[in-house]
Formats: sequence, structure tokens, C-alpha cells
Amino acid sequence: MTIGSPDTKNLAGPDLARLAAEIDGPVLGPADHGYVEETATWNLASAHRPLVAVGATSASDVRAAVRFAGVRNLPVAVVATGHGAVVPSDGAVLINLRRMNDITIDAQARTATVGAAVEMQSLIDAAAAQGLAPLAGSSPNVGVVGFTLGGGLSPTLGRAHGFAADHVSSAEIVTADGEPRRIDARTEPDLFWAVRGGKGNFGVITSLTFGLVPVTRSYGGGLFYGGEYAAEVLDAYRRLAADAPEELTVSVAFLRLPPLPFVPEPLRGRFTVHVRVAYLGTAAEGERLLADLRATAPRIIDAVAEMPYTAMAAIHADPVDPLPVYETSALLRDFPREAADALIAAAGPDADTPALMIEIRQLGGALGREPRVPNAVGNREARFQLFTGAVGAPGMEEDFREPLGALARALAPWSTGRKHVNFLTGYDTAAEAVESAYEPQAYARLTRVKKAYDPANLFRVNHNIPPRG
Repeated sequence: MTIGSPDTKNLAGPDLARLAAEIDGPVLGPADHGYVEETATWNLASAHRPLVAVGATSASDVRAAVRFAGVRNLPVAVVATGHGAVVPSDGAVLINLRRMNDITIDAQARTATVGAAVEMQSLIDAAAAQGLAPLAGSSPNVGVVGFTLGGGLSPTLGRAHGFAADHVSSAEIVTADGEPRRIDARTEPDLFWAVRGGKGNFGVITSLTFGLVPVTRSYGGGLFYGGEYAAEVLDAYRRLAADAPEELTVSVAFLRLPPLPFVPEPLRGRFTVHVRVAYLGTAAEGERLLADLRATAPRIIDAVAEMPYTAMAAIHADPVDPLPVYETSALLRDFPREAADALIAAAGPDADTPALMIEIRQLGGALGREPRVPNAVGNREARFQLFTGAVGAPGMEEDFREPLGALARALAPWSTGRKHVNFLTGYDTAAEAVESAYEPQAYARLTRVKKAYDPANLFRVNHNIPPRG
């Protein structure tokens, strides 16, 4: 262990020394070597300046850090990979979980048990060795636990199998009183219901167990078209999505990629349309389903083919290196021709927008059904989701607020007025924005569970659910 400097602002040296004596990982104040690395997050849009950073190595470390914060009435911030770190952790006790990355696969039970900071690609690879797969998102290095607790919308398996949160069977959590608990549908069922969808509002998840599915391959990848064919591609996309079996998920994105070496040469510095395809059926049937889309316009790149599930990150090709990212989202009731026209007017080849990516993601299928064991994930009736992203420098939130908001307003006539939890961003920290991610009755229940387990709102450096009732 390492001990923070005695002159750490607002915390006395003896306080940090006592904390460090209880923790196997580092305990660092702002003046300490290693503090910057310990507080770094994947999303660089905001800088984080907690009073103390704790590098937890175990549930015991987490317990000590939470108790330390609780005694001093300090907020607790939690980070694994930092993809969702959009609320500054200034003045908090930051618990960095990145050292807790154990994976256990039970092939017979078809389950995985993961530590708090396991990244998605690591889990995919471990499960694939047993002929299984998790319900993964589009990013290979997002944290499995945060992804799952925020619902876990999989663009490869979601329409066939529902949300990742629907498959959770148990969790180990340290609550605001510093107590470790193992929870499931029978043991503290209210808390178990709440964490599956309530994300980090109820404590620090140190271990999560959930079901896997017997998938090893898919037919998928990306089709890229020149921006001048945007209208034709959207028409073909809507036709395909309207009749798609649940084993097929198709999303479409407008891309404005920079003229930089890491961008494939045909896509550099130009407006393109990217259709993302994931199909669990045979390649022959996939070819038949995509025939109309392929015939719609000339393809710049056609990378849709039989692929192992371990290569699923190539479908969306999300960035993996840390970036200052600014995002907005909206759930859509439908995506008719009029909505496609509105999207082209707001974000098509003739539009002026700083958005690097504007995606329409297909939902429906099993994502629209309630799970066998209920959880807090709601807003399941939406058939599509709008998601937009821009990349700039740190601290540019206000620069992008209006142009990204304009894209959401362009599709407002088709919006449900709701959002999914994992797609709440730095623009969604107000109470009414967080509430929009839940059904009204579910939100009321979440606030009651919050009061029962975190009445002082220790876990508030997040998209916060306040204690009520």
C-alpha cells in the first residue's frame, strides 16, 4: 500500500494513514504520485479531482473505503473503466475498481461470475472458450458490471435474448453502511430488483453472476455507403427492420470521420452511411435478408460475413482509446419515412453538425418483453433509439449542447420522451432527466429502496436517484 501525503486538502494525514492501514491497494491524495492515473477515466470530457482515490483490490478494500466516506459524510464515486464517468467526482472518495477483474465461467450452469472491473472483450473471450457468450454491448472495453446494471442493451443478442440485466442471478454489493451483502431474488429482493437497472445508486457491486447463451458465431459486420445515397439506404434499412426476425439486429449511422490515419482510407474526411448488421442465423439466410439493402446503392466497404462472436466489436467499430466524448440519446416509438426525412434534413450530407456519429439503433423483440425475474429496467416499448456523439476537447460540454440537442429535437415527433439508463449522459444529470429513464412506478420504488439502503445519498456521484418515501 501507499499512503497519501499529510497535507491532502480537507483530509488530515492521520485520517489517510488510518485508511491506508485497512486497504491493500493504494490510497492517494491530490499531491501524491499516481493520483492522476488512479483518477483517470475513459471519457476525458471531465477532469476528476476527488479528495482521495482508493485503488480497491477486494471487497474488503471497498468496505473500508465506504465506511471511511460514511463517517465523514463524503460522497462516494466509483469507477471501473470510466466510460460512464460524466459526473465530476470532485470532493468525493473515489473507489477505483480496475484491479478487481476475476472471471469464472461455469460451463455446465452457463453462467459467468465477474469482478467489478472486468472488460467486455475479456469476458467474451473467456466465455467463447466454453462455447458461450454474454449479452455484450458494442464496445469491447466497456465494463461488464456497469453495462449490465444500466440495463445492458446488446446490439448483437438483445433482440433475441433481452437486456443483460434480465439474466443476472446474484450480486455481491457493499452498501452505504459499509456492509457486504450477497443478494438475489430471495435474499433482499428489493435491493436485487433495484440494482438491475438502478446502476450505481445503491452501493458498490464487487461481483456479479449472470447467465450466458450458447452462441459462438454470427453473420455480421458493416456496410458503408457514400453519403449521397443516404435517402435510399434509409429506405432499405426501414424495409429490412420492419420484417426482421428477432435473430437479426440492424442499425444505421451517419458518420463524419476525420481525415486521420486510424480511419480506413475510403472513409476519411467524408460523410458516409454505415449499416451495422448482426444476425444469429446462417450466412445463407443472412445473404438473403440483406439482398435488398446490398442492391440499393454502391458500397464503399462491404464487411458483412460469417464471423466468430469474439470479433463482434468490429460490427460497430467503437473507439477504444480514451476520448472527450459528448453524447445525447432518445427513444423512438417508430422510425417512419417522415422520421428518416427529418434525420437527413438535420444530419444528412448537406447539414452542418459537429456530430461525429448519429445512429438509429433497432430495438424490439425480446427487448420489449418483461423478464422472468422483474427488474428496474423500463421503457421497453420503444422500437428504435437515436444516439449521437461528438468528440472535442475536455470541457466542451456547452459547445456541443445545442447542436446535439438539435438532432434530438429533429426526431422529437417520434420520441417516447424517455431514455435508457446506460444512455444517460452529461446532459442528463438533472432529476427529471434521470427520472425519464424509468417507468413512474419503478422510479417511485427506486427512491424508497434508496432511502432504505442509502438514506444519506452517499452514492450520488452518478445519475442520481434521491432517497424518498
